[in-house]
Amino acid sequence: MTTSARRALQETQFESTVVEALPADPQSENVPRQVSGAAYTVVAPTAVVAPSLLAWSEDLAERLGLERPPSKGAAVDILAGNGLAPGMCPYAARYGGYQFGNWAGQLGDGRAITLGELIALDGSRQELQLKGAGPTPYSRFADGRAVLRSSLREFLCSEAMHHLGVPTTRALALVSTGEQVVRDMFYDGHPKPEPGAIVCRVAPTFIRFGNFEIHAASKEHVVLRRLVDHVICAHYSNFDIKDPATPAAWFTEICRRTAVMIAHWMRVGFVHGVMNTDNMSIVGLTLDYGPYGWLEGYDPNWTPNTTDAAGRRYCYGKQPQIGLWNLARLAGALMPIIEDCAVLQRGLELYRNTYRVTWQGMLAGKIGLDSIEREGDTALVDELFSLMAAVETDMPIFFRALGEHIVDREYRLIEQVVEPALYDASRFPADLRARWQAWFLRWQKRGEASGLDTSERQRHMNANNPCYLPRNYLAQLAIDAAAEGNVEPLAELLSVLRRPYERQLNRDAYASRRPEWARHRAGCSALSCSS
Repeated sequence: MTTSARRALQETQFESTVVEALPADPQSENVPRQVSGAAYTVVAPTAVVAPSLLAWSEDLAERLGLERPPSKGAAVDILAGNGLAPGMCPYAARYGGYQFGNWAGQLGDGRAITLGELIALDGSRQELQLKGAGPTPYSRFADGRAVLRSSLREFLCSEAMHHLGVPTTRALALVSTGEQVVRDMFYDGHPKPEPGAIVCRVAPTFIRFGNFEIHAASKEHVVLRRLVDHVICAHYSNFDIKDPATPAAWFTEICRRTAVMIAHWMRVGFVHGVMNTDNMSIVGLTLDYGPYGWLEGYDPNWTPNTTDAAGRRYCYGKQPQIGLWNLARLAGALMPIIEDCAVLQRGLELYRNTYRVTWQGMLAGKIGLDSIEREGDTALVDELFSLMAAVETDMPIFFRALGEHIVDREYRLIEQVVEPALYDASRFPADLRARWQAWFLRWQKRGEASGLDTSERQRHMNANNPCYLPRNYLAQLAIDAAAEGNVEPLAELLSVLRRPYERQLNRDAYASRRPEWARHRAGCSALSCSS
Protein backbone atom coordinates (compact mmCIF):
# COMPACT_ATOMS: atom_id res chain seq x y z
CA MET A 1 0.00 0.00 0.00
CA THR A 2 1.40 3.42 -0.92
CA THR A 3 1.60 6.21 1.62
CA SER A 4 -1.22 8.07 -0.12
CA ALA A 5 -3.45 4.98 0.08
CA ARG A 6 -3.07 4.55 3.81
CA ARG A 7 -5.85 5.31 6.25
CA ALA A 8 -6.01 8.25 8.59
CA LEU A 9 -6.26 7.01 12.16
CA GLN A 10 -9.37 9.04 12.85
CA GLU A 11 -11.09 7.45 9.82
CA THR A 12 -10.11 3.84 10.64
CA GLN A 13 -12.77 1.41 11.83
CA PHE A 14 -11.95 -0.37 15.09
CA GLU A 15 -13.35 -3.45 16.81
CA SER A 16 -13.07 -4.94 20.30
CA THR A 17 -13.26 -8.70 20.63
CA VAL A 18 -12.36 -8.46 24.32
CA VAL A 19 -15.36 -6.27 25.06
CA GLU A 20 -17.62 -8.59 23.07
CA ALA A 21 -16.31 -11.88 24.51
CA LEU A 22 -15.69 -11.15 28.18
CA PRO A 23 -17.74 -9.78 31.10
CA ALA A 24 -17.45 -6.11 31.91
CA ASP A 25 -17.33 -4.42 35.28
CA PRO A 26 -20.99 -3.52 36.01
CA GLN A 27 -19.89 -0.29 37.68
CA SER A 28 -18.71 2.67 35.65
CA GLU A 29 -17.41 4.90 38.43
CA ASN A 30 -13.77 5.74 37.74
CA VAL A 31 -12.40 5.60 41.28
CA PRO A 32 -9.87 3.19 42.80
CA ARG A 33 -11.73 0.09 43.98
CA GLN A 34 -11.81 -3.66 44.02
CA VAL A 35 -13.57 -5.16 41.01
CA SER A 36 -15.08 -8.63 40.98
CA GLY A 37 -16.51 -10.98 38.38
CA ALA A 38 -15.23 -8.92 35.46
CA ALA A 39 -12.35 -9.00 32.99
CA TYR A 40 -12.21 -5.24 32.38
CA THR A 41 -13.75 -1.88 33.15
CA VAL A 42 -14.95 0.47 30.44
CA VAL A 43 -13.15 3.74 31.06
CA ALA A 44 -12.31 6.73 28.89
CA PRO A 45 -8.84 8.30 28.70
CA THR A 46 -8.48 11.63 30.46
CA ALA A 47 -7.92 14.52 28.06
CA VAL A 48 -4.66 16.48 28.06
CA VAL A 49 -4.15 20.16 27.34
CA ALA A 50 -1.75 20.31 24.38
CA PRO A 51 -0.91 17.01 22.69
CA SER A 52 1.87 16.98 20.10
CA LEU A 53 3.47 14.12 18.18
CA LEU A 54 7.10 13.52 19.17
CA ALA A 55 7.88 10.23 17.43
CA TRP A 56 6.27 7.82 15.00
CA SER A 57 7.14 4.26 13.90
CA GLU A 58 6.85 4.45 10.13
CA ASP A 59 7.41 0.75 9.46
CA LEU A 60 4.78 -0.27 12.03
CA ALA A 61 2.37 2.29 10.61
CA GLU A 62 2.95 0.84 7.16
CA ARG A 63 2.05 -2.62 8.45
CA LEU A 64 -1.10 -1.25 10.10
CA GLY A 65 -2.04 0.72 6.98
CA LEU A 66 -1.99 4.05 8.80
CA GLU A 67 -0.71 7.34 7.46
CA ARG A 68 1.63 9.51 9.50
CA PRO A 69 -0.35 12.35 11.06
CA PRO A 70 0.81 15.94 11.40
CA SER A 71 2.21 16.89 14.79
CA LYS A 72 -1.22 18.11 15.89
CA GLY A 73 -4.75 17.30 14.83
CA ALA A 74 -7.46 14.65 15.03
CA ALA A 75 -5.13 11.62 14.89
CA VAL A 76 -2.82 12.99 17.58
CA ASP A 77 -5.86 13.77 19.72
CA ILE A 78 -6.72 10.05 19.60
CA LEU A 79 -3.14 9.08 20.42
CA ALA A 80 -3.27 11.39 23.42
CA GLY A 81 -6.66 10.25 24.69
CA ASN A 82 -8.53 13.36 23.58
CA GLY A 83 -10.69 11.61 21.00
CA LEU A 84 -11.78 8.27 19.60
CA ALA A 85 -11.90 6.66 16.17
CA PRO A 86 -15.02 4.82 14.96
CA GLY A 87 -15.68 1.59 16.85
CA MET A 88 -13.26 2.27 19.71
CA CYS A 89 -14.49 1.13 23.12
CA PRO A 90 -11.73 2.02 25.58
CA TYR A 91 -11.22 -0.15 28.66
CA ALA A 92 -8.75 -1.00 31.40
CA ALA A 93 -8.07 -4.68 32.01
CA ARG A 94 -8.36 -6.33 35.40
CA TYR A 95 -5.55 -8.66 36.44
CA GLY A 96 -3.47 -9.70 39.43
CA GLY A 97 0.03 -11.01 39.78
CA TYR A 98 3.01 -12.16 41.78
CA GLN A 99 5.33 -9.23 42.33
CA PHE A 100 8.86 -10.11 43.44
CA GLY A 101 7.60 -13.57 44.37
CA ASN A 102 4.61 -12.48 46.47
CA TRP A 103 0.93 -12.48 45.52
CA ALA A 104 -0.12 -8.85 45.15
CA GLY A 105 -3.85 -9.34 44.63
CA GLN A 106 -5.71 -7.10 42.21
CA LEU A 107 -3.46 -4.94 40.04
CA GLY A 108 -4.89 -4.13 36.61
CA ASP A 109 -4.24 -1.42 34.05
CA GLY A 110 -3.48 1.50 36.32
CA ARG A 111 -2.25 3.81 33.57
CA ALA A 112 -2.94 1.88 30.38
CA ILE A 113 -6.18 2.04 28.41
CA THR A 114 -6.84 -0.16 25.39
CA LEU A 115 -8.63 1.75 22.64
CA GLY A 116 -9.60 -1.13 20.37
CA GLU A 117 -8.40 -3.40 17.58
CA LEU A 118 -7.79 -2.82 13.91
CA ILE A 119 -7.08 -5.26 11.10
CA ALA A 120 -3.55 -4.78 9.75
CA LEU A 121 -2.65 -5.14 6.09
CA ASP A 122 -1.39 -8.67 6.70
CA GLY A 123 -4.80 -9.64 8.09
CA SER A 124 -3.68 -9.78 11.70
CA ARG A 125 -5.68 -8.19 14.49
CA GLN A 126 -3.72 -5.57 16.44
CA GLU A 127 -4.68 -3.75 19.64
CA LEU A 128 -3.81 -0.11 20.21
CA GLN A 129 -3.25 0.80 23.83
CA LEU A 130 -2.35 4.14 25.42
CA LYS A 131 0.06 4.08 28.35
CA GLY A 132 -0.14 7.18 30.51
CA ALA A 133 -3.72 7.99 29.51
CA GLY A 134 -5.05 8.84 32.96
CA PRO A 135 -6.54 7.10 36.00
CA THR A 136 -8.62 3.93 35.98
CA PRO A 137 -10.27 1.97 38.80
CA TYR A 138 -6.99 0.02 38.99
CA SER A 139 -4.76 3.05 39.55
CA ARG A 140 -4.89 2.72 43.33
CA PHE A 141 -3.34 5.99 44.56
CA ALA A 142 -1.59 6.93 41.32
CA ASP A 143 -2.59 9.49 38.67
CA GLY A 144 -2.50 7.16 35.67
CA ARG A 145 -0.02 9.39 33.88
CA ALA A 146 3.46 8.73 32.51
CA VAL A 147 6.48 10.98 32.23
CA LEU A 148 8.46 11.65 29.08
CA ARG A 149 11.47 9.59 30.17
CA SER A 150 9.48 6.41 30.78
CA SER A 151 7.33 6.79 27.66
CA LEU A 152 10.29 7.54 25.43
CA ARG A 153 12.21 4.57 26.85
CA GLU A 154 9.29 2.24 26.11
CA PHE A 155 8.82 3.61 22.60
CA LEU A 156 12.52 3.31 21.84
CA CYS A 157 13.13 -0.11 23.31
CA SER A 158 10.09 -1.89 21.97
CA GLU A 159 10.92 -0.74 18.44
CA ALA A 160 14.59 -1.62 18.88
CA MET A 161 13.72 -5.09 20.17
CA HIS A 162 11.55 -5.72 17.11
CA HIS A 163 14.44 -4.94 14.79
CA LEU A 164 16.75 -7.10 16.88
CA GLY A 165 14.41 -10.01 16.15
CA VAL A 166 13.16 -10.35 19.73
CA PRO A 167 9.44 -11.18 20.19
CA THR A 168 7.96 -7.95 21.49
CA THR A 169 5.05 -5.57 21.66
CA ARG A 170 5.50 -2.54 19.42
CA ALA A 171 5.08 1.22 19.75
CA LEU A 172 3.33 3.33 17.15
CA ALA A 173 3.60 6.84 18.54
CA LEU A 174 5.02 8.99 21.30
CA VAL A 175 2.96 12.07 22.16
CA SER A 176 3.75 14.89 24.58
CA THR A 177 0.81 16.01 26.69
CA GLY A 178 1.75 19.62 27.37
CA GLU A 179 1.32 18.87 31.07
CA GLN A 180 3.65 18.26 33.98
CA VAL A 181 3.60 15.05 35.99
CA VAL A 182 5.05 14.88 39.49
CA ARG A 183 7.25 11.85 40.15
CA ASP A 184 9.64 10.72 42.89
CA MET A 185 12.01 8.83 40.60
CA PHE A 186 13.79 6.83 43.31
CA TYR A 187 11.14 6.95 46.01
CA ASP A 188 13.51 8.92 48.24
CA GLY A 189 11.23 11.78 49.20
CA HIS A 190 12.29 14.16 46.42
CA PRO A 191 9.38 14.40 43.97
CA LYS A 192 9.56 16.90 41.13
CA PRO A 193 7.50 17.83 38.08
CA GLU A 194 8.50 16.32 34.75
CA PRO A 195 7.11 16.59 31.21
CA GLY A 196 4.24 14.18 30.58
CA ALA A 197 3.97 11.88 27.57
CA ILE A 198 1.87 9.00 26.28
CA VAL A 199 3.08 6.04 24.26
CA CYS A 200 0.71 4.18 21.95
CA ARG A 201 1.56 0.49 22.23
CA VAL A 202 0.57 -2.14 19.68
CA ALA A 203 0.25 -5.92 20.05
CA PRO A 204 -2.11 -8.73 19.05
CA THR A 205 -3.15 -8.67 22.71
CA PHE A 206 -1.97 -7.23 26.00
CA ILE A 207 -3.48 -10.10 28.00
CA ARG A 208 -0.96 -11.46 30.46
CA PHE A 209 -0.53 -14.25 32.98
CA GLY A 210 -2.08 -12.04 35.65
CA ASN A 211 -5.42 -11.85 33.81
CA PHE A 212 -5.87 -15.56 34.49
CA GLU A 213 -4.43 -15.43 38.00
CA ILE A 214 -6.94 -12.89 39.29
CA HIS A 215 -9.92 -15.02 38.22
CA ALA A 216 -8.39 -18.17 39.70
CA ALA A 217 -7.57 -16.41 42.98
CA SER A 218 -11.10 -15.01 43.15
CA LYS A 219 -12.57 -18.43 42.26
CA GLU A 220 -14.27 -16.89 39.22
CA HIS A 221 -14.01 -20.11 37.26
CA VAL A 222 -16.71 -19.30 34.72
CA VAL A 223 -14.96 -16.07 33.77
CA LEU A 224 -11.64 -17.90 33.74
CA ARG A 225 -13.01 -20.40 31.25
CA ARG A 226 -14.38 -17.62 29.03
CA LEU A 227 -10.99 -15.91 29.08
CA VAL A 228 -9.19 -19.13 28.14
CA ASP A 229 -11.62 -19.76 25.28
CA HIS A 230 -11.31 -16.19 24.03
CA VAL A 231 -7.50 -16.23 24.00
CA ILE A 232 -7.37 -19.58 22.22
CA CYS A 233 -9.95 -18.57 19.60
CA ALA A 234 -8.47 -15.11 19.00
CA HIS A 235 -4.74 -15.75 19.30
CA TYR A 236 -4.16 -19.50 18.95
CA SER A 237 -6.53 -20.21 16.10
CA ASN A 238 -4.59 -23.31 15.02
CA PHE A 239 -6.13 -25.08 18.03
CA ASP A 240 -9.65 -26.54 17.94
CA ILE A 241 -11.53 -25.02 20.85
CA LYS A 242 -13.97 -27.97 20.79
CA ASP A 243 -11.20 -30.50 21.43
CA PRO A 244 -10.94 -31.33 25.19
CA ALA A 245 -7.16 -31.62 24.81
CA THR A 246 -6.80 -28.06 23.49
CA PRO A 247 -6.30 -26.17 26.79
CA ALA A 248 -3.37 -28.43 27.70
CA ALA A 249 -1.81 -28.07 24.23
CA TRP A 250 -2.35 -24.32 24.45
CA PHE A 251 -0.51 -24.08 27.77
CA THR A 252 2.35 -26.08 26.30
CA GLU A 253 2.59 -23.63 23.41
CA ILE A 254 2.69 -20.70 25.86
CA CYS A 255 5.62 -22.41 27.57
CA ARG A 256 7.41 -22.86 24.25
CA ARG A 257 6.92 -19.24 23.17
CA THR A 258 8.06 -17.91 26.55
CA ALA A 259 11.23 -20.01 26.40
CA VAL A 260 12.10 -18.71 22.94
CA MET A 261 11.46 -15.11 24.01
CA ILE A 262 13.74 -15.34 27.05
CA ALA A 263 16.47 -17.05 25.04
CA HIS A 264 16.39 -14.01 22.76
CA TRP A 265 16.70 -11.73 25.81
CA MET A 266 19.82 -13.60 26.85
CA ARG A 267 21.24 -13.50 23.33
CA VAL A 268 21.16 -9.71 23.08
CA GLY A 269 21.86 -9.04 26.78
CA PHE A 270 18.45 -7.60 27.61
CA VAL A 271 17.44 -7.44 31.27
CA HIS A 272 13.71 -6.88 31.75
CA GLY A 273 14.12 -5.72 35.34
CA VAL A 274 10.64 -6.56 36.65
CA MET A 275 9.54 -10.04 35.58
CA ASN A 276 6.42 -10.11 37.72
CA THR A 277 3.69 -12.44 36.45
CA ASP A 278 1.55 -9.44 35.54
CA ASN A 279 4.31 -8.43 33.10
CA MET A 280 4.34 -11.76 31.21
CA SER A 281 2.52 -11.87 27.86
CA ILE A 282 0.14 -14.75 27.18
CA VAL A 283 1.34 -14.80 23.55
CA GLY A 284 5.07 -14.79 24.30
CA LEU A 285 5.96 -11.15 23.65
CA THR A 286 8.20 -8.87 25.67
CA LEU A 287 5.76 -6.75 27.63
CA ASP A 288 5.96 -3.62 29.80
CA TYR A 289 9.28 -1.84 29.36
CA GLY A 290 9.95 -0.32 32.76
CA PRO A 291 13.31 -0.46 34.56
CA TYR A 292 14.97 -2.48 31.81
CA GLY A 293 18.66 -2.40 30.95
CA TRP A 294 21.31 -3.92 28.74
CA LEU A 295 24.13 -6.11 29.96
CA GLU A 296 27.05 -3.94 28.99
CA GLY A 297 29.79 -5.01 31.40
CA TYR A 298 29.24 -8.78 31.63
CA ASP A 299 27.83 -9.63 35.06
CA PRO A 300 25.12 -12.29 35.32
CA ASN A 301 24.03 -10.86 38.69
CA TRP A 302 23.36 -7.39 37.32
CA THR A 303 19.90 -5.85 37.46
CA PRO A 304 18.96 -2.32 36.37
CA ASN A 305 16.08 -2.15 38.85
CA THR A 306 16.87 -0.27 42.06
CA THR A 307 13.86 -1.92 43.71
CA ASP A 308 15.55 -5.28 43.11
CA ALA A 309 19.07 -4.20 44.07
CA ALA A 310 19.17 -6.22 47.30
CA GLY A 311 17.59 -9.49 46.20
CA ARG A 312 18.51 -9.40 42.48
CA ARG A 313 15.57 -11.69 41.79
CA TYR A 314 15.29 -10.44 38.22
CA CYS A 315 18.98 -10.14 37.33
CA TYR A 316 20.23 -11.18 33.90
CA GLY A 317 21.38 -14.66 34.88
CA LYS A 318 18.14 -15.59 36.67
CA GLN A 319 15.73 -14.65 33.88
CA PRO A 320 15.41 -18.21 32.50
CA GLN A 321 14.50 -19.69 35.88
CA ILE A 322 12.11 -16.83 36.66
CA GLY A 323 10.36 -17.55 33.37
CA LEU A 324 9.82 -21.12 34.56
CA TRP A 325 8.63 -19.94 37.99
CA ASN A 326 6.13 -17.58 36.39
CA LEU A 327 4.82 -20.32 34.12
CA ALA A 328 4.33 -22.54 37.16
CA ARG A 329 2.14 -19.80 38.68
CA LEU A 330 0.14 -19.66 35.45
CA ALA A 331 -0.21 -23.45 35.55
CA GLY A 332 -1.65 -23.14 39.04
CA ALA A 333 -4.15 -20.57 37.85
CA LEU A 334 -5.24 -22.85 35.01
CA MET A 335 -5.84 -25.92 37.17
CA PRO A 336 -9.62 -25.31 37.33
CA ILE A 337 -9.54 -25.69 33.52
CA ILE A 338 -6.68 -28.20 33.10
CA GLU A 339 -7.08 -30.57 36.02
CA ASP A 340 -4.34 -33.01 35.02
CA CYS A 341 -1.21 -31.83 36.83
CA ALA A 342 0.94 -34.20 34.78
CA VAL A 343 -0.11 -32.39 31.60
CA LEU A 344 0.83 -29.04 33.09
CA GLN A 345 4.13 -30.47 34.26
CA ARG A 346 4.90 -31.61 30.73
CA GLY A 347 4.42 -28.04 29.56
CA LEU A 348 6.91 -26.81 32.15
CA GLU A 349 9.36 -29.49 31.07
CA LEU A 350 8.96 -28.36 27.48
CA TYR A 351 9.91 -24.86 28.62
CA ARG A 352 13.14 -26.21 30.11
CA ASN A 353 14.01 -28.20 27.00
CA THR A 354 13.02 -25.46 24.57
CA TYR A 355 15.02 -22.86 26.44
CA ARG A 356 18.09 -25.12 26.63
CA VAL A 357 18.03 -26.04 22.94
CA THR A 358 17.22 -22.50 21.77
CA TRP A 359 19.84 -20.85 23.94
CA GLN A 360 22.49 -23.38 22.99
CA GLY A 361 21.76 -22.77 19.32
CA MET A 362 21.95 -19.01 19.77
CA LEU A 363 25.13 -19.27 21.81
CA ALA A 364 26.70 -21.48 19.14
CA GLY A 365 25.79 -18.78 16.62
CA LYS A 366 27.30 -16.08 18.82
CA ILE A 367 30.70 -17.78 18.88
CA GLY A 368 30.58 -19.21 15.36
CA LEU A 369 30.27 -22.95 16.03
CA ASP A 370 27.99 -25.58 14.54
CA SER A 371 26.78 -26.49 18.06
CA ILE A 372 27.96 -26.51 21.65
CA GLU A 373 27.11 -30.14 22.23
CA ARG A 374 30.48 -31.77 21.58
CA GLU A 375 32.83 -32.90 24.30
CA GLY A 376 34.64 -29.89 25.73
CA ASP A 377 32.13 -27.32 24.44
CA THR A 378 30.60 -26.63 27.85
CA ALA A 379 34.03 -26.03 29.35
CA LEU A 380 34.90 -23.74 26.42
CA VAL A 381 31.79 -21.63 27.00
CA ASP A 382 32.19 -21.59 30.79
CA GLU A 383 35.76 -20.35 30.45
CA LEU A 384 34.65 -17.62 28.04
CA PHE A 385 32.11 -16.19 30.46
CA SER A 386 34.56 -16.55 33.34
CA LEU A 387 37.10 -14.49 31.39
CA MET A 388 34.50 -11.85 30.54
CA ALA A 389 33.55 -11.54 34.20
CA ALA A 390 37.16 -11.39 35.46
CA VAL A 391 37.56 -7.79 34.26
CA GLU A 392 34.52 -5.72 33.28
CA THR A 393 34.04 -6.59 29.61
CA ASP A 394 31.41 -5.06 27.35
CA MET A 395 29.46 -8.11 26.17
CA PRO A 396 27.91 -6.66 22.97
CA ILE A 397 31.20 -5.15 21.80
CA PHE A 398 33.15 -8.33 22.54
CA PHE A 399 30.83 -10.70 20.67
CA ARG A 400 30.45 -8.43 17.65
CA ALA A 401 34.21 -7.88 17.38
CA LEU A 402 34.85 -11.62 17.72
CA GLY A 403 32.91 -12.26 14.53
CA GLU A 404 34.43 -9.34 12.67
CA HIS A 405 37.98 -10.48 13.49
CA ILE A 406 37.42 -14.22 13.20
CA VAL A 407 40.42 -14.71 10.88
CA ASP A 408 42.93 -12.93 13.15
CA ARG A 409 45.65 -14.78 15.06
CA GLU A 410 45.10 -15.25 18.78
CA TYR A 411 47.43 -12.44 19.88
CA ARG A 412 45.66 -10.04 17.50
CA LEU A 413 42.29 -11.12 18.87
CA ILE A 414 43.35 -9.84 22.28
CA GLU A 415 44.15 -6.45 20.74
CA GLN A 416 41.14 -6.29 18.42
CA VAL A 417 38.45 -8.02 20.48
CA VAL A 418 39.26 -8.06 24.20
CA GLU A 419 41.01 -4.76 24.85
CA PRO A 420 38.42 -2.56 23.07
CA ALA A 421 35.70 -4.22 25.18
CA LEU A 422 37.39 -3.63 28.56
CA TYR A 423 36.12 -0.80 30.72
CA ASP A 424 39.43 -0.58 32.57
CA ALA A 425 42.34 -1.90 30.51
CA SER A 426 44.74 -1.21 33.39
CA ARG A 427 43.19 -4.20 35.18
CA PHE A 428 44.36 -6.66 32.53
CA PRO A 429 47.23 -8.63 34.10
CA ALA A 430 49.55 -10.97 32.27
CA ASP A 431 47.97 -14.14 33.67
CA LEU A 432 44.56 -13.07 32.36
CA ARG A 433 46.07 -12.33 28.95
CA ALA A 434 47.53 -15.82 28.93
CA ARG A 435 44.13 -17.31 29.74
CA TRP A 436 42.53 -15.32 26.91
CA GLN A 437 45.21 -16.45 24.45
CA ALA A 438 44.71 -20.08 25.48
CA TRP A 439 40.93 -19.68 25.04
CA PHE A 440 41.32 -18.22 21.55
CA LEU A 441 43.53 -21.15 20.54
CA ARG A 442 40.90 -23.64 21.78
CA TRP A 443 38.11 -21.68 20.09
CA GLN A 444 39.97 -21.56 16.78
CA LYS A 445 40.67 -25.29 16.89
CA ARG A 446 37.03 -26.02 17.69
CA GLY A 447 35.91 -23.72 14.87
CA GLU A 448 38.08 -25.58 12.38
CA ALA A 449 36.37 -28.82 13.43
CA SER A 450 32.87 -27.36 13.07
CA GLY A 451 32.47 -28.20 9.40
CA LEU A 452 31.60 -24.57 8.63
CA ASP A 453 33.82 -22.38 6.49
CA THR A 454 35.00 -19.07 7.88
CA SER A 455 32.55 -16.92 5.94
CA GLU A 456 29.61 -19.06 7.07
CA ARG A 457 30.74 -18.88 10.69
CA GLN A 458 31.06 -15.12 10.40
CA ARG A 459 27.56 -14.80 8.95
CA HIS A 460 26.14 -16.74 11.90
CA MET A 461 28.04 -14.59 14.38
CA ASN A 462 27.04 -11.28 12.82
CA ALA A 463 23.40 -12.41 12.68
CA ASN A 464 23.39 -13.17 16.42
CA ASN A 465 25.55 -10.29 17.68
CA PRO A 466 24.18 -6.78 17.06
CA CYS A 467 26.38 -3.72 16.59
CA TYR A 468 23.80 -1.33 18.01
CA LEU A 469 21.59 -1.54 21.08
CA PRO A 470 19.38 1.05 22.80
CA ARG A 471 21.84 1.38 25.67
CA ASN A 472 20.40 3.28 28.59
CA TYR A 473 22.82 6.18 28.28
CA LEU A 474 21.84 6.66 24.62
CA ALA A 475 18.19 6.67 25.62
CA GLN A 476 18.95 9.20 28.37
CA LEU A 477 20.65 11.54 25.92
CA ALA A 478 17.55 11.37 23.72
CA ILE A 479 15.35 12.02 26.78
CA ASP A 480 17.42 15.05 27.81
CA ALA A 481 17.15 16.53 24.32
CA ALA A 482 13.42 15.79 23.98
CA ALA A 483 12.76 17.46 27.34
CA GLU A 484 14.27 20.60 25.80
CA GLY A 485 12.09 20.28 22.71
CA ASN A 486 14.65 18.64 20.43
CA VAL A 487 13.56 15.23 19.11
CA GLU A 488 16.29 14.94 16.45
CA PRO A 489 18.57 12.79 18.67
CA LEU A 490 15.67 10.38 19.21
CA ALA A 491 14.95 10.23 15.48
CA GLU A 492 18.62 9.60 14.70
CA LEU A 493 18.89 6.88 17.36
CA LEU A 494 15.76 5.17 16.04
CA SER A 495 17.24 5.26 12.55
CA VAL A 496 20.39 3.51 13.78
CA LEU A 497 18.46 0.89 15.74
CA ARG A 498 16.35 -0.13 12.74
CA ARG A 499 19.48 -1.81 11.29
CA PRO A 500 21.16 -3.18 14.41
CA TYR A 501 23.22 -5.92 12.72
CA GLU A 502 24.69 -3.75 9.98
CA ARG A 503 27.76 -1.54 10.45
CA GLN A 504 26.62 1.98 9.52
CA LEU A 505 28.84 4.74 8.17
CA ASN A 506 29.74 7.50 10.65
CA ARG A 507 27.75 5.89 13.45
CA ASP A 508 30.52 4.29 15.51
CA ALA A 509 29.53 6.40 18.51
CA TYR A 510 26.32 4.38 18.83
CA ALA A 511 28.35 1.16 19.16
CA SER A 512 30.71 2.44 21.85
CA ARG A 513 31.13 1.42 25.48
CA ARG A 514 29.07 3.27 28.07
CA PRO A 515 31.00 6.44 28.99
CA GLU A 516 32.23 6.71 32.54
CA TRP A 517 29.95 9.68 33.27
CA ALA A 518 26.97 7.40 32.72
CA ARG A 519 28.06 4.69 35.17
CA HIS A 520 26.12 6.05 38.12
CA ARG A 521 23.88 8.67 36.56
CA ALA A 522 20.15 8.13 37.10
CA GLY A 523 18.55 6.69 34.00
CA CYS A 524 21.85 5.46 32.56
CA SER A 525 22.48 2.51 34.85
CA ALA A 526 20.08 2.24 37.76
CA LEU A 527 16.37 2.83 37.28
CA SER A 528 13.31 2.54 39.46
CA CYS A 529 9.95 0.96 38.70
CA SER A 530 8.71 4.47 37.85
CA SER A 531 11.27 4.68 35.05
